[in-house]
Amino acid sequence: MKIITIVGARPQFIKAAVLSREIIKRKGIKEIIIHTGQHYDKNMSAVFFEEMNIPKPDYNLNINGLTHGAMTGQMLEKIEAVLIKEKPDWVLVYGDTNSTLAGALAAKKLHIKLAHVEAGLRSFNMKMPEEVNRILTDRISDILFCPTAAAITNLDKEGYKNIDTKILLSGDVMEDAANFYRSEEKKPKGFKLETEFILSTVHRAENTDDKNKLTKIFNTLSKVSKTKPVVLPLHPRTKSKLIEFNIKIDNSITILPPVSYLEMVYLLNNSKMVITDSGGVQKEAFFFKKPCITLREETEWVELIEHGFNKIAGSNPKIIEAAILHFNTKKLDFDINLYGQGTAAKNIIENLKAFGQHKVNLT
Repeated sequence: MKIITIVGARPQFIKAAVLSREIIKRKGIKEIIIHTGQHYDKNMSAVFFEEMNIPKPDYNLNINGLTHGAMTGQMLEKIEAVLIKEKPDWVLVYGDTNSTLAGALAAKKLHIKLAHVEAGLRSFNMKMPEEVNRILTDRISDILFCPTAAAITNLDKEGYKNIDTKILLSGDVMEDAANFYRSEEKKPKGFKLETEFILSTVHRAENTDDKNKLTKIFNTLSKVSKTKPVVLPLHPRTKSKLIEFNIKIDNSITILPPVSYLEMVYLLNNSKMVITDSGGVQKEAFFFKKPCITLREETEWVELIEHGFNKIAGSNPKIIEAAILHFNTKKLDFDINLYGQGTAAKNIIENLKAFGQHKVNLT
């Protein structure tokens, strides 16, 4: 069986590493990796393959820095050429990026079986490009690997019982990754704080591209940092927007350059709580037993809200500060199985094999 894995962004590299390790264990499966190039900065891309022992991509398409339409279109064209050449049994896509959608469309138009890892998630915010990507990818996939029961419920509500696709509760491959890499944490170079700091990440366009929201978020982080250390790995897009909007970062905040995954594991392991607008970091906070405050108006990970591990704050300073106070005084019990407890990769590969092979005559 030949699988083509399509990745393009940091979270996808981590997920792909988990699946690649599981594939290597099994005879009769060959994996070919296509890196679209969506994340191309060394700290945002190359270092992940190096430190996580991910097999080097067989193809690097080098497509980045374009508008959504141009990026997706070029990816579709180049991925299609690789699929015609390689003739895989399966195309495997992850999450909700432009790389995900381009890979899904290329596979479907060539009648190659398509599997979507992290299927069924919904923010119900159609202004998010990610929401559009995930909905379209789900609709054309042959098998949907859902990380949570809530994801399956979303698909049921959308009528997927009447669609010819297989829906499976796989668990979340990010928990597999957290379990595997926890012991390989790497302290960022020159980092001096030990524990009790707040870890923050800000990168989502709805925050970075809105001067008012970005100002409120950084003013609040500055205020908080006066009493509790705040550590913030600075995303390149966020940095450029701070400069464009002339928003000053208080020197009480510890700013780091983009960190590798193992450095992020260190920061998560040693932090007190997390403030983020990232979807993936919300879950990672849970895996590392840290409360999380989400700088968005909604989240795909509703079970974290329902069980009290996460609070939605948007860019509202009062809500952010109240959430910090709440988590400073409340003891949380993280001993609950929400994401499969580290068996997702095994479930996915076993089901791909069981679901059958499908060869088509590509010309």
